[in-house]
Amino acid sequence: MDSAIDSKPLGPFPLAGPVEKPDPHGTPLRGDIAHVALAGTYFVPHYVVPLQRMVGDMGANLRTAPSEESEILWDLSPGQRFDLMDSTPGWAWGWLPGGPVGYVKLSDLLDPFS
Repeated sequence: MDSAIDSKPLGPFPLAGPVEKPDPHGTPLRGDIAHVALAGTYFVPHYVVPLQRMVGDMGANLRTAPSEESEILWDLSPGQRFDLMDSTPGWAWGWLPGGPVGYVKLSDLLDPFS
């Protein structure tokens, strides 16, 4: 899956008006936060170096919103890498490197370094 994270900044970056919004499920970017690799490409209040996580033994669902009722974007396999960029009680927001962006239940993720 192509994403803006793979592109190089074109700079300089004048604040000259709106920019085309990327696919919200293909680029690790929200209105308040973005992957650190997008600094210089998109302006947000916070840039994050993601925490590497691993999908647990039961697998997981990547969803469009932090809710069991939200649409499933992708079925995640056990052991698959997930880059966590933000969390709320019970949910993680992040992406599969080079792939879709969405929400996963925190209980479905493991810290591979612990």
